[in-house]
Amino acid sequence: MNISLTGRHLELTEHIKAHINTSIETLSKYNMDIIAVNVVVSTQTKKGKEHSVVEFVINLAHKNSVVIKQSDDDLYAAVDLAIARAQKALRRIHDKEVTHRQTGINEMKAESVDIKAEAEANEDEIIPVELDLYKPREVEDVLNDLKESGKLFEIFLDNEDKTRVLYKRNDGRFGLY
Repeated sequence: MNISLTGRHLELTEHIKAHINTSIETLSKYNMDIIAVNVVVSTQTKKGKEHSVVEFVINLAHKNSVVIKQSDDDLYAAVDLAIARAQKALRRIHDKEVTHRQTGINEMKAESVDIKAEAEANEDEIIPVELDLYKPREVEDVLNDLKESGKLFEIFLDNEDKTRVLYKRNDGRFGLY
């Protein structure tokens, strides 16, 4: 990994260089092919105040470059914030590579799992249950339940095994299908 440190409008001391180098070394834990890291440290004056600006350009092999620009009143704080943002960006790229790999169909065939046996082993026993919906009911009973419950409609079977719908109309009366 090539590291290039540049200072614009300020002199980089050995302490600043050492801090930046040790911070950049923490980026190697993501096992990304980092080709080069270019760091530009500068100062800007805005509204009468001096701000330190740190810009990281991280060149990755076979991927887009990561560019991070951070400004702060304190130079060391700006470096720390920029490194935190760089770590977050590299972690996202790394996680995307690791979690998005999918097993292909050839790898699945190589495992030679008996799909029918697995399906039979995982099959659940189905027990039929008789619902209240299928028990025949009188229209008057359903009408009383509908008035008490505040529902808009009720589906039921009548005594002739016909599926019926009793519903409340807009005018306050009830309709029956």
